[in-house]
Parts: sequence; structure tokens; C-alpha cells
Amino acid sequence: MNIAYITAGAGGMYCGSCLRDNALAAQLLKSGHEVHLIPVYTPTRTDEANVSQKRVFLGGINVYLQQHLGLFRKTPWFLDRLWDDPAILNIATRWGVRIDPAHLGALTVSMLRGGDGFQHKEIQKLALFLKRELSPDVINLPNSLLMGLAPEFKAQMDTPICCTLQGEELFLQGLAQSHRDESLRLIRSHAAHVDAFIAVSEYCASYMSDFLGLPEKKIHVVPLGINLEGHGAEKKNSSDPFTIGYLARIAPEKGLHELCEAYRRLRVKKKSLPSRLWAAGYLAPEYRPYLAGIERKISEWGLEKEFKFHGELDRQEKISFLHSLNVFSVPSPYDEPKGIYLLEAMANGVPVVQPRRGAFPEIVETTGGGLLVDPDDPDALAEGILSLWENPEKRTELSQRAGQGVRAHFGAEKMAQRALSVYQTLIDATRRSASSR
Repeated sequence: MNIAYITAGAGGMYCGSCLRDNALAAQLLKSGHEVHLIPVYTPTRTDEANVSQKRVFLGGINVYLQQHLGLFRKTPWFLDRLWDDPAILNIATRWGVRIDPAHLGALTVSMLRGGDGFQHKEIQKLALFLKRELSPDVINLPNSLLMGLAPEFKAQMDTPICCTLQGEELFLQGLAQSHRDESLRLIRSHAAHVDAFIAVSEYCASYMSDFLGLPEKKIHVVPLGINLEGHGAEKKNSSDPFTIGYLARIAPEKGLHELCEAYRRLRVKKKSLPSRLWAAGYLAPEYRPYLAGIERKISEWGLEKEFKFHGELDRQEKISFLHSLNVFSVPSPYDEPKGIYLLEAMANGVPVVQPRRGAFPEIVETTGGGLLVDPDDPDALAEGILSLWENPEKRTELSQRAGQGVRAHFGAEKMAQRALSVYQTLIDATRRSASSR
């Protein structure tokens, strides 16, 4: 099968969607398929072998310039290639990309307008590249924010198009009302050009069907999967302090502040025994004050010696970090549709304690590798963690289930098999339609 898989780069950030797209493409390649992982906006960053192409389409600099300066909508293509050079894009994003929906509404709408938007030249380049150089059997868009590409692709090729749904609703909800309304209208109008949608969880499928107004019959669930190489449980040193861990972006929507508040309440009940709270993850410049505020509170509580921020971790550092933990929690205060960090923690034998919301229940219940507690309740979160602290046997049981459950249900191989099933169904339908004409 010849698959053109478009993935949206996030500059210098480790992005869950990029990690998921890369893991899927790598597994499809390993299975013998021809896969072209095509980055848009910026090169992608992954913590394992990156299988994406070097060439970037819809480069972030060109997209921005064409949005704000009419001259760049008419420049020759060879000149545009200068701005799309991966080295230039990496330099431009070295200090982080601020993805603030409050300031990107007009650009979002323009991209969703596709051939009628300011970036029509860039979209045409990608469509012609797919048609002339790849001739794919199926095309996969990375999220609904890029559905404006679908009409141009359909105009150029009779190729089935999939669109992955994997967490873009948080960005859409952050847009100004007028931009959000127009974006949703455009997404719904483009749904006719998309043959199938792939949701990363049952929760995501249900929510996005309602939020985006997509037909349920077009949505297929392909649960997350991770590359399990290098992941595995490691025996903990019983003399170490009880360690609670967090590994995700440092941002309010991931809930580090809620975990810290739960830890404070936990320490009120468990003063005598040593413990610590370790956090790690990408910290964007705009969220440095958020982390500083958390550290200030921790200091006010007299717990500064028990908290450590480890910064951004590469793959081996991440695995080592997870091996140091007794319990893991990312208590997101919104309905998270993904949760790759849960799979990574459980793959290393770390039980999780998560709020009962979004995709968390289906991940925890499928693996059996953790506890679910009431959302937005620091006392409930503290009690869940405390129950595992005080019951090592239960912790060991959940640790074993966690590792086994991820390997049984959430490996990259399972994800690839499910995605291929969707692709093959679409390809077969397209060929039957063509033969009947």
C-alpha cells in the first residue's frame, strides 16, 4: 500500500500528535508498506528514529508571510523554497513556537478556506507533489484544522482521504467566537471531501462527532499505540523515597498545579515518611510564569526540597525517569482525548492515578494499570495516590497489569493494523466505484 501521511510539525516541541504519527508511519514501513510521512509547517521532532521526509510543505514562514503580506502570495515557487528549508525553519522555531489560538484565528480560517485562502499557492504545491511524485493509494491528514487541503486534493486525484482526530478541539475552543464559528462551518463543509475520520479514542470519536458535526458512520476508532522498544518495568529500590511523577507539557491544561495541590494534601496526612514529586516535560516560554507560580507555592508550603522539575527529556532520559517513579499522574482538568504519557508510564510498570474524564477511563480500564478518581477534586486525587502508597501489594499488582495491558492493547503494531484496515476499506471502495463507471 502506498500511503501519503501528512503530519503537522510543532517546531522544537515534543508533540504527542507528532510522536503518534511517527510511530504509526514507522510501524507501517516496518510492515512493508510504502509510507511518505510529509511534515507541514515545521520539521517534526520525535524522541525515536524520525521517518518523516526532509522537505517541509506549507512551511510556517511562508504560511505566515502569505497571511500578512500580499506580495508573498505571488512570489515564484523557487523563492518560497528558501523559507521552507528545514534548517531555516529550525532556526526560526529554536526558542519555541507560540501556538496561541487567540492570535491565530484569522490564519486558521484562511488555512481552512484552502484554495480560497491566502495560502492557496502552498496547498497547490503539496497537491501537485502528491499527484506527480507519489500517486498514493490513500492520503491521511493529521487533524481537522487541515481539512481545507481536502478539496484541492480531490480536484487533483481520485484518492481516498482520511483525517485523524487527535486533540485539536482545545485549539478550536480557544479561538475568538467569530473565528471559531467560521472554522467549524468550514470543517463541516469540507467533511464531504473526506472519506473517513480516524479518532484516537472512543471518547474522541463521540465528542468530535458532536463538536465538529461529523457523521458518526464516517468515524473509525484507532486507539493510540507506542513503540515499546526499550520500555519495561524495573525493580524499585525500597530505600528510595516514594516518588510521584508527572511527564507532559508544562501547561495549565495538563494539570501540574492540581497534582501539586493533591501532593500538599497528601503530605498533611503522611508527614513522617520520605516522598517527592518529580515533574518533567516541554516548557514553552509563555508558560514559564506558570511553572514559577507552582514553584513559589511549593516553597510557601515548605515542600521545596521534595519537588524537582527535570526539564525536557529525550527517549532514554524519559525511560530512566519513569523507572524512578512509584506512581504517575497527569490530572488534566479538561477532557483529554489522547494520553500517550499514560501508555509510556504503564509500559514501564508505573501504575497511574487519573481523573475519570476524557479518554482516561478507556485507557485505564482496558489495561487495568491504574486507578480512576473524581475529576477536579484534589482530595480524591490525593486519596488515590495515598491508597497505592500504603498498599505496596496493590501497587505491584497494578504495575504488572499496566505493562501487560499496554503490550496487549496499545503497541504500535496494533495501531498500524487498525489503521490499515480503515485504509484498505477505503481503497477497495474507491476501486469498486471506479470500475463501475
